[in-house]
Amino acid sequence: MTKTIDATIGGYSPVSYFEKGHAERGHPEFHAEHEGKAYFFTSAVQVATFQADPVRFVPAFGGQCAYGHAVEKEFPVDPTNFKIEDGKLLLFLKNAEVDAKVLWEKEGDGTCMIKANRHWNKGRLR
Repeated sequence: MTKTIDATIGGYSPVSYFEKGHAERGHPEFHAEHEGKAYFFTSAVQVATFQADPVRFVPAFGGQCAYGHAVEKEFPVDPTNFKIEDGKLLLFLKNAEVDAKVLWEKEGDGTCMIKANRHWNKGRLR
């Protein structure tokens, strides 16, 4: 019986965002865990890259929508809607009505990051 692994960020490889500049689905056979979350990768090389410095690659805000944290809400993310800011992977909501990445950029990266970090840290201190 094969154990099913529930992947963080919808099975997309966190390494691909940084190394390839786009979202890329990983494969269950190439996976690693960090702080209780499983991540999929496209190759064994990506697994090794991740394991050498996982903090560099894990998405900010636990993989939750960065803009959601800036406005003190929780939104589901579209793993293909992302940006890398100050070396951090930020994921955003995107659906037919809202593109949270556009809202983030409109308000200003720095302003939103301060608000999002404040909200994230407040929640972690509870």
